Amino acid sequence: MTGTAPAAPALRKGYADSPFGQLHYAECGAGEPVLLFHQTPRSWTEYLRVLPLVGAGFRAIAMDTLGFGASAKPEGPHSIERYADAAEALAQTLGLDRYHLVGHHTGGLIALELAARHPGRTASLLLSATPYVDEEKRRGGGHAVDHVVPHPDGSHLLDLWNHRRAFYRPGEESALNRYVIDALTVLDHATEGHAAVRRYAMEERLPLVTARTLAVCAPDDHFALPSLKKLAAALACEARLLPGGHAPVPEQLPEEFARTVVEWATADRG
Repeated sequence: MTGTAPAAPALRKGYADSPFGQLHYAECGAGEPVLLFHQTPRSWTEYLRVLPLVGAGFRAIAMDTLGFGASAKPEGPHSIERYADAAEALAQTLGLDRYHLVGHHTGGLIALELAARHPGRTASLLLSATPYVDEEKRRGGGHAVDHVVPHPDGSHLLDLWNHRRAFYRPGEESALNRYVIDALTVLDHATEGHAAVRRYAMEERLPLVTARTLAVCAPDDHFALPSLKKLAAALACEARLLPGGHAPVPEQLPEEFARTVVEWATADRG
């Protein structure tokens, strides 16, 4: 009889109550929790193909950041700290006492903030394309990559597509479609996550991170690549280049990204 590969773990979706309103998440698998945080202005779908791969050995959970995706969108200024408050609320509602943290771009700062707050609960930390925020970055202006002005003829849809088209390779249009959907969901504040990054007082938080940490980046991600060595030096952690990809590397190289997550989460098992 010919053997068959085990079925991928089923994808489950849910909502968790929080002081901010309901928080949406998707998960696969069981066991040690791995929390994954997405970039701005995305949603859990950035990890659509990563979740079942990590979920083969872990409970892989990707939440929609507060204010994005299907999570609550309260009024008030966005901040990394408030995003982390919501992530804490999700972890508490789901009964997660200890977890591995994974964050990509903006999500990396959310993961870092959680690791700084809860060193005893953080089993490991993986920072993907995470910006290094210092005074120079806080003073600098942000790029308008996700900003469009709505037009009655719908031409802003093409504007969104074209703003990130260069990040994707031919054949990756389905991932680019997901980006456009996510950006349209938060069109009135699509760039707020970028602004929250620039306001983050990172220097105060770095010394509080004690978890085993890995920093990675895609070689073509020119937004994040300059931060890789700075971040690794500040955290005294290992830095790696992933074998290809751009800003949407979890979608472009899901197998390699998931393998890196799993290897790092299990590195201390001997």
